Amino acid sequence: MPALLLPSNPLRNPEHPLLALGIEGSANKLGAGIIKHAPDGSSTVLSNVRHTYITPPGEGFQPRDTALHHRKWAFKVVHDALSSAGISLSDLDCICYTKGPGMGAPLQSVALVARTLCLLYDKPLVAVNHCVGHIEMGREITGAKNPVVLYVSGGNTQVIAYSRQCYRIFGETLDIAVGNCLDRFARVLNLSNNPSPGFNIEQKAKNGKRLVSLPYATKGMDVSLSGILTAIEAYTQDKRFRPDGLPKFTEDQDIITPADLCFSLQETVFSMLVEITERAMAHIGSKEVLIVGGVGCNERLQDMMGIMARERGGQVFATDERFCIDNGIMIAQAGLLSYRMGMTIPLTKSTCTQRFRTDEVHVSWRA
Repeated sequence: MPALLLPSNPLRNPEHPLLALGIEGSANKLGAGIIKHAPDGSSTVLSNVRHTYITPPGEGFQPRDTALHHRKWAFKVVHDALSSAGISLSDLDCICYTKGPGMGAPLQSVALVARTLCLLYDKPLVAVNHCVGHIEMGREITGAKNPVVLYVSGGNTQVIAYSRQCYRIFGETLDIAVGNCLDRFARVLNLSNNPSPGFNIEQKAKNGKRLVSLPYATKGMDVSLSGILTAIEAYTQDKRFRPDGLPKFTEDQDIITPADLCFSLQETVFSMLVEITERAMAHIGSKEVLIVGGVGCNERLQDMMGIMARERGGQVFATDERFCIDNGIMIAQAGLLSYRMGMTIPLTKSTCTQRFRTDEVHVSWRA
């Protein structure tokens, strides 16, 4: 029989080093990063600068205020990224920005900055899907070849696998995202937003000793999280709940603490995510899992996913907070891959959209 011909890699090594600036600002993180692609096929992170808009405990971030933060800090963040990389704007080959998904007003602020720089320095402009940025940066940093991707962030929860130049969504949340679920419960407990609500829930959960009953809502390959949030909030009104974590009387040991609730929320929600990820692995025959997105920094989620992957003879790939949490370098990485495939846009097409699905992107740089 003739040998099967595998598709060749459409992405050719550049003839000379290429530099891209990526600007991210789809939520409360404003980031700018610069990446270099070398002729030998390697990539180098030259800088990765970020500034976060932090609100008081118990409060979320509003689109208008977040956009004002991005406009206030844009010059400094971009300047610091260029300074750290040791280059100037004229050295860049392209400028990349987040097209979506995300919050409308912050996205517009980032697009405005990118358009202005392109006009001032006559550089090509590349529009990047935020989710694809997470995936491509995760693949680059971890070396994962063809993993099932669990994308978990404040605005998105998706199980994804690559096929035929598209990142296919196998399952997703039917209502709110896992990061949004964690953030909203952090506000109920009045936890600090510094460095992030989800991080503070993770730390408090480490002291939890009691697993309270919560709905387990997997629906095929999808999950539903709004009912779990309602149920966990109800426990804060239970007569056994002690906000300070101490029993009312010495003989009163039947209490529920904030740490117990944080622990229970994580265990339940993460178990659901592990289940649908394992099902996707079985479907495509993969032994790799790549966790991306802000919630991907959670060590308990990584541990639970690792147990499942090892039982299947596989492994988990994840990054630290430099690349998990929204950042500019992931936009630069995905944008430079697009640029190398000729996927630039004119200024008249440099729009933003709050709803830009992962599976709408033509992943032309993969075979």
